[in-house]
Amino acid sequence: MDVILSGILSVAANPLTIIFIFVGVAAGIIFGAIPGLTATMAITMFLPVTYTMSPIDGISTLVALYIGGISGGLISAILLNIPGTPSSVATCFDGRPLAIKGQAGKALGVGIVFSFIGTIFSIIALIIISPLLAKVAIKFGPYEYCALAVFSLSLVITLTGKDLIKGLMSAAIGAMIATVGLAPIDSVKRFTFGNVQLNAGFQLLVLLIGLFAISEVISTAESVNREEEFTIEQNVKIKGFGFSLSEFFSQIRNAIRSSIIGLVVGILPGIGGGISCMLSYTAAKNASKTPDKFGTGVIDGVVASETANNAGIGGAMIPLLTLGIPGDAATAMLLGGLMVHSVSPGPLIFDKNGVIVYGIFMAMIIASIAMLILELFGIKLFMNVLKVPKNYLLPLIVTLCVVGAFGNTNRPFDVVCVLIFGLVGFLLSKAKIPQIPLIMGFILGPIFELNLRRAAQLYVSEPGSLFQHPIALVFGAIAVLVIVFSLKKQVKA
Repeated sequence: MDVILSGILSVAANPLTIIFIFVGVAAGIIFGAIPGLTATMAITMFLPVTYTMSPIDGISTLVALYIGGISGGLISAILLNIPGTPSSVATCFDGRPLAIKGQAGKALGVGIVFSFIGTIFSIIALIIISPLLAKVAIKFGPYEYCALAVFSLSLVITLTGKDLIKGLMSAAIGAMIATVGLAPIDSVKRFTFGNVQLNAGFQLLVLLIGLFAISEVISTAESVNREEEFTIEQNVKIKGFGFSLSEFFSQIRNAIRSSIIGLVVGILPGIGGGISCMLSYTAAKNASKTPDKFGTGVIDGVVASETANNAGIGGAMIPLLTLGIPGDAATAMLLGGLMVHSVSPGPLIFDKNGVIVYGIFMAMIIASIAMLILELFGIKLFMNVLKVPKNYLLPLIVTLCVVGAFGNTNRPFDVVCVLIFGLVGFLLSKAKIPQIPLIMGFILGPIFELNLRRAAQLYVSEPGSLFQHPIALVFGAIAVLVIVFSLKKQVKA
């Protein structure tokens, strides 16, 4: 008990630490809101700054950057249809239509509040059930990951709308793009055509910036001299959080479901918030009585996406702290930050560094509150983006995209790829081919391929070993059921 109290007071009773947390959250929000400048980059850039800090101050600052960076992606997703981070992809689907309807304030308010709820939910789970969840995650091997990828890919069918062929075509394109570069396990070059730059394949961030940002710029440029296509809220007065209490309570079930999805996906290393937000969005759409309204501007989609991606924060911290396994690139940088300050993650972390661990928990709670305060007070400021004339805004967006793409890997080649994917995204939108399955195919394709090859090797050495993995069998069975019911729905339609 003394350890817990000491950990809490090491953060809550130190005004300087709280200032560091607020500064970290503010910087994280800025990095998250600018396309290409992710939470990972924020942590990377500020990590050297923490070297001279005390362990609790330094780690608290990095955690604050992480939380602010994940949440900040909703700002550009809603206002510009550009996901600031990969985990905000699904926020664009309904957030942007709400902004076009003149309800940007409501969309931002909903996103901010439920981002906070998702984060707090995951922190509570992190504190209470981290040992149990860590034991489940550690049991995931090639069979489980392969089955999980199949299950997730099966959900692509539910995202295709009425045109199944176009949806599957889009997913196939995404999976094909993901095969470029060195093959997993044996590192055979594929589709590189002698270009050394292609050995590393295409970066997810580059694909997202191209498909969403550049394609949006091209589409918008077509009508830049025409009458504005959406209503700009003038002198808007936002009461409270921008939405009513009845709307809030109507989303409780959606928020709980999305929090659980985000938490579970966050725990699984290498999956990431990009998948959790889309899985949550899909689940919300399937559970809705009016699924056809999704994509036209309903708060349900914003709630699902933002709750899930922020719930993944606490989820990703569970294997990081208890097992020393980072769940994504951002937590990998946090792992480096912990080691810099002589904190060794693992099963013994509560015994060796209990005060710091509980200090981290307290820092995460304060960072969540700081995120809520800073973003809510900044709503009116954020909405001013909509008032900027398009002939000024579009070049600025392109510039930020180029900087973000280049800064991610310091490769001029990625800038070229962004422009190419932007053109591809524009052509797909003209052909009315959905982009969501493409992204899902790109993310899940490598996970499926890698673990399929590993599972095949295990099966050759141990025939029948598949039946010793009930978790994989459950995921596989659910995937089959999803496909069957989706096909029946398509046939009836």
